[in-house]
Amino acid sequence: MDAALKEKIDETVRGQKVVLFVKGTKSFPQCGFSGAVIEVFKQLGVPFECVNILADAELRQAMKEYSSWPTFPQVYVAGEFIGGADIVREMHEKGELEPMVKKAVTS
Repeated sequence: MDAALKEKIDETVRGQKVVLFVKGTKSFPQCGFSGAVIEVFKQLGVPFECVNILADAELRQAMKEYSSWPTFPQVYVAGEFIGGADIVREMHEKGELEPMVKKAVTS
């Protein structure tokens, strides 16, 4: 990935408290996994941003390299990569996600 694209991704990840790289949008997810993760964050009631990786093939490929994670969605909280749909759902079910996210959005 070129330096300009990496910088753009860095700015997005670090510029938002919670950012989800998903297939589709917050209001119209285009895959079940993306929809499930969006729903978890809506249930948490915290502000979050979504980036539609389907709108930019170069970004979609770069995100796989950036996170070393081959699939989407990809979830970042406070600039840190958390994981994908299964990890987020598991953390939510165990009660681990909410405190982490709420701490990030209030700091």
